[in-house]
Amino acid sequence: MRKRTLISSAVAVTAVGAITIAGTMVAQAQETGDEALAAAIDAILTDKRLTDSQIGVTVADANTGEVLYERGGAKRAVPGSNDKLTTTAAALENLGGDFTYTTEVLGDRPVDGVIAGDLYLRGSGDPTLLEADYDQLAADLAARDVSMIEGDLVADDTAFDTVRSGTEWGWSDLQFTYAAEVSALTVASGDDYNAGSVRVFIKPGAAEGDPAQLSMSPANDYVEIVNTATTGTTTSVSVNRDPHDNVIRVSGTVKAGTSGTYATRSVIEPTQLAADVFADSLEDAGITVNGDVRFGESTPQGPETLASHQSMTLTELTGEILKPSNASVAEALFKTLGYDATGKGTFSSGKAATYAGIEPYGVDTGPIRQVDGSGISRHNLMTSNMLADLLVGAKKADWFGTWYDALPIACEDGTLAGRMCDTPAAGNVRAKTGSMTSVSALSGYVTDADGRELVFSILTNDYLYSTVKDIEDKIAAALAAHTTTATQTETLRSANVEDIEMPAEDPNHNLECTWIEPAVC
Repeated sequence: MRKRTLISSAVAVTAVGAITIAGTMVAQAQETGDEALAAAIDAILTDKRLTDSQIGVTVADANTGEVLYERGGAKRAVPGSNDKLTTTAAALENLGGDFTYTTEVLGDRPVDGVIAGDLYLRGSGDPTLLEADYDQLAADLAARDVSMIEGDLVADDTAFDTVRSGTEWGWSDLQFTYAAEVSALTVASGDDYNAGSVRVFIKPGAAEGDPAQLSMSPANDYVEIVNTATTGTTTSVSVNRDPHDNVIRVSGTVKAGTSGTYATRSVIEPTQLAADVFADSLEDAGITVNGDVRFGESTPQGPETLASHQSMTLTELTGEILKPSNASVAEALFKTLGYDATGKGTFSSGKAATYAGIEPYGVDTGPIRQVDGSGISRHNLMTSNMLADLLVGAKKADWFGTWYDALPIACEDGTLAGRMCDTPAAGNVRAKTGSMTSVSALSGYVTDADGRELVFSILTNDYLYSTVKDIEDKIAAALAAHTTTATQTETLRSANVEDIEMPAEDPNHNLECTWIEPAVC
């Protein structure tokens, strides 16, 4: 990326076209063009919430890489879910948009409906498998007249290692979907593809005081639910998984006469949940397993594929990651990158493969550190310069259209569905969000009012207020409103930045809006 330094005026502007000198108001034209844009961003960054915080902002021409604005662009910061930009870019580069996961059921050829040996369920990392997919695998076996397995059901998750959680994932996060354990053989709780989790539906009873009615998706015997919730006049439910076992405790009240609510929680050892679900699918299909269930063993040479399931393509999957900021799918993809490159699906091999996938596009991976695929770890460190370089470089990739289309669109969808409405950024900005406690990020593309396409990256760390997302939105709106003839004041006015109000303190602002249940996007 070519660098250009812009110096914004240190004089305080008090009115359009005027400055104060020695108590006398003197008319003076404001600068226009890129200098005015820089001044507008500087003005936005005077927000007191950023005092003693760390912020990196880089704005560049998307086609030439010329830097138009930079503040702290080389400073490393925790990127949150901006980490998913590198993971998905590397996956599209290394695996290709047509890549799919295959999950197989293998065993000896059945004789008179009986498989004499063990039946193997072999995963390759697919994080999108649903209960219905396991039902279909069982139905496909039954269609081959299989009625009995003499041996055991063996769940083969050896494509990935047994390290289920990433480096420095917070202990208090582990029960939630964005920190679900990573396995090569798993099952998702619904078509939002939160892998390695179960969704608990809490519905009211017939009358106030009656116990709440609970159900799970996927249906299983692996997770135990302890229910003390009752039917009441309001809905205020607590759902927590025990730290060291798969017991989910539901308490509180659910309002009578409503459809109820739900909560999704990760499980410990998702391979075992998947095996439990498949065992039930086999039973429902009329197939008896005479043996036990075993885990973590490789499928030997010899058994033939009796049934298989193909996932959606990576092109489709990229949108399922970036728009809702799906962490469990990103983590599976990270280890898949490592498995594809080395035959070992680990966090370290995923890191090496990710670096190899983005370096050809002008990204210097030397000053950064990426330890997982989704951005949950605070060991991840990136810079706004590096992310801007990736955004510029990716335009040269044959997969760019897929990646660009998968980004959330301001005021339209994904994690930006409710942001930047009634500004020039609405329907214009395509960017990836990032949200953790005292960490916020927004990086992506915007077209200014002159039709020039820009990239931008904003990484903010160490602030104490619950959110700074309105500051990000103001910068993005200013970029969208920018013209070569506008002054700083005209740019900010056109961007409607005064209509972007500071949100009230909210503990949920440290989460992506899709992670709150029900989602608030």
